[in-house]
Amino acid sequence: MHVIALSEATTRMLDLVGGKAAGLGELIRRGERVPEGFCVTTEAHRLGVIPTAEVLAAYERLGAGPVAVRSSATAEDLPDASFAGQQDTVLNVTGTAELIAAIETCWDSLHSDRATAYRDARQIDHQTVRMAVVVQRMITPTVAGVLFTANPLTGRRDEMAVDAAAGLGTTVVDGAATVDHYVLDGAATVDHYVDGVPRDDMGCLTSAHLAELRATGERLQAHFGSPQDVEWAIDADDVLWLLQSRPITSLFPLPPRTGEPLPRVYLEFGHVQGMLQPVTPMGMSTLRTQIAAMLAALGVRVDIVDIGGRLYGDLSDLARDRSSRKRLVKLLAVDFGPRAQAVMQHVLADPRFAPTGGRARRGGAQGAASLRTAGRAVVGILRALARPEAARIRMFEAIEQMRVRSAAPADLRTAADRLRFVQAQDSDDSADAIMWPIVAGMLAAALPTALLKGVAGPDEIHTVLGGMPHNVTIEMDLALWRLAQDAGDHRQLLLDTPPAELAARHLRGTLPDIGMTTFLDVYGHRGVAEVDLGVPRWAEDPTPVFAAVANYLRVTDPRQGPDQRFQRAAAAAEASLAELVTRARRRRPVRGRIAGFLLRRARSLAGLREAGKFAGLYPLRETRRQLLLIGADLHGSGLLDQPDDIMFLTLDEVHAAVHQGVDPRGTVTARRAVHRRELRRRTVPVALLSDGTDVETVLPARPAGDGTLAGVGASAGRVTGPARVVHDPGTAHIEPGDVLVAATTDPGWTPLFLTAAALVTETGAIMAHGPTVAREYGIPAVICVPDATRTISTGQLVTVDGGAGTITVH
Repeated sequence: MHVIALSEATTRMLDLVGGKAAGLGELIRRGERVPEGFCVTTEAHRLGVIPTAEVLAAYERLGAGPVAVRSSATAEDLPDASFAGQQDTVLNVTGTAELIAAIETCWDSLHSDRATAYRDARQIDHQTVRMAVVVQRMITPTVAGVLFTANPLTGRRDEMAVDAAAGLGTTVVDGAATVDHYVLDGAATVDHYVDGVPRDDMGCLTSAHLAELRATGERLQAHFGSPQDVEWAIDADDVLWLLQSRPITSLFPLPPRTGEPLPRVYLEFGHVQGMLQPVTPMGMSTLRTQIAAMLAALGVRVDIVDIGGRLYGDLSDLARDRSSRKRLVKLLAVDFGPRAQAVMQHVLADPRFAPTGGRARRGGAQGAASLRTAGRAVVGILRALARPEAARIRMFEAIEQMRVRSAAPADLRTAADRLRFVQAQDSDDSADAIMWPIVAGMLAAALPTALLKGVAGPDEIHTVLGGMPHNVTIEMDLALWRLAQDAGDHRQLLLDTPPAELAARHLRGTLPDIGMTTFLDVYGHRGVAEVDLGVPRWAEDPTPVFAAVANYLRVTDPRQGPDQRFQRAAAAAEASLAELVTRARRRRPVRGRIAGFLLRRARSLAGLREAGKFAGLYPLRETRRQLLLIGADLHGSGLLDQPDDIMFLTLDEVHAAVHQGVDPRGTVTARRAVHRRELRRRTVPVALLSDGTDVETVLPARPAGDGTLAGVGASAGRVTGPARVVHDPGTAHIEPGDVLVAATTDPGWTPLFLTAAALVTETGAIMAHGPTVAREYGIPAVICVPDATRTISTGQLVTVDGGAGTITVH
């Protein structure tokens, strides 16, 4: 079948007619007004020969007048890939010769540079893509444009947006002319803008036009079941024609519906652990429980919600609680940082989040539990501050006990046995011994900034907090550095061989002994995004570790070695501490003494921050190991295609498969597809409202810069070097002196810090993992720089000023 009428194209024929034709055929069957046309199918493209006779016959049936010739690739107009403007459209084509040439142009555009790059970015196999071509009767519009049935700028689902211009719609989609921009809200009101400036007139559309577009958008969204990007045109007879309807691919998923009349607010929690990538379903099911339990131990009740595979905390009740809202913004400073504080300040000022009459979700039992928690906290924190060395000893004893207890018993034989073990995992009774020394260290590091206001700046305090001892992540990085330095005769092998090949050889036991086995025995339960149960540990796939070793071997200046950098940072910290305390006690005797005490305790305790997470990874490793063994059993019985498919199920679904033989493969396939799509997403909202609003997009715009990007200084120092934008630390090639630019980082990224000259991230808080480790090494760090990974390009020369919190792009 080489040519078919457009009205015959269906979504079931996607491989034959492509995304655009399938969508147009669906509109025609729904009774929408679509210009008549036909489709030259992918079968003709596969053969590489235009079916001239069939095309000309179909063209004659259209009246042989002017037509629009449009690409309709099989990867086009899909839920996660619009291909907007990536392949060609030819308008006002008249005559057979022009028509054949236009079809060839569309075919050729399948492999244009821009279309190829777009597929590469979305990991679409070029060999699987085919091109169909849509030919439609040409509409000569008086006005044309695009309708979005959800606001694509803010994500708000109860608003529509319309861009319109006189003449052909290409001036709108190509960005080639000034357009009228309209926002239609749920109350049937209209805001009109030109170049971002509000206007009182109606522009090129009338209120009747906008009403018809609104009704059309509501109809199409209801039919397709998702927000739509609709191209339209209005002709000289004032008739509205639909030229295309496809999903809006840029919208972040909506929070789950609650049915409540008031909006809810959700704050992104994953970046606290250095995670913006989607969490696997199995990881989500465990993390939601663990985070909620951890917050409950601190006397805070927050529901953890899965939105787009990311961890969001529902802070609505805290925001409306008269007591909690007073301290909410300050509480976010420690782990969430200034971007989260800014959005929460905006939310608290919104009348819809005004405080309610009573206290939210607080009963007598919870209040009593909170008092008990507060009592334990005071005792634990004061005890750690009074005797930090004893607190450290108790903590590491508790961690060792957790490691030993996390091992599964040797008598687990069946999938049912292993599942019972996994489901029986509960919280550890040694939590206090681990938690309160960490909290004490964080408080000791955070409080001096306020105490020393006017005496010492944040950059001085950051210097004092550098080169911090007792940090298990730093110890891990330095152990890997020593491994690299001892490589000796194997140096060239490690530099010249791809990390994935080295990892495979290590796992097969065919790699020379370089100390990797010993390293992984201690640290192999770690990895990037390590709190996600569904992510492989380094012991399973040491590719990132070998990549880091290669980066270390490129450091040729001994003074740039991380061991010496750490020692210099520690020496600078002790010297700065002595000078700062002397100055503070002279100018403010009481505050100076208190601040000096706290900073000394910070140097004894703040490095422990990483130890709690390190300990929690032991039971996580064993749970993952047992789940993979269950997955292997289910694979053997034909219920899973591969053992790690189990990570795309929940424990309840695994129970149904193990005990009832329920086949979960369809569920796994669907969830893997969503997970792959979300892995490609580069922007994750800091906070969302229940209507889909990305809160940060409605904050007042920052003043335009002069090539300087503003963030928050998190580690003092000033460095100029080439930028290295990194999305995957497992394959990152970092040269000594590079400025590492990333969306976020977690401990699995920190081996890269040993080579980098500075750190820039889009998210974070001053006490979060990345900035903490940056201070340990004495490298400048600027965090909370919006869109840093897109604004800065690899190779650009940048200056990072950790004191001023700026990045200058040269």
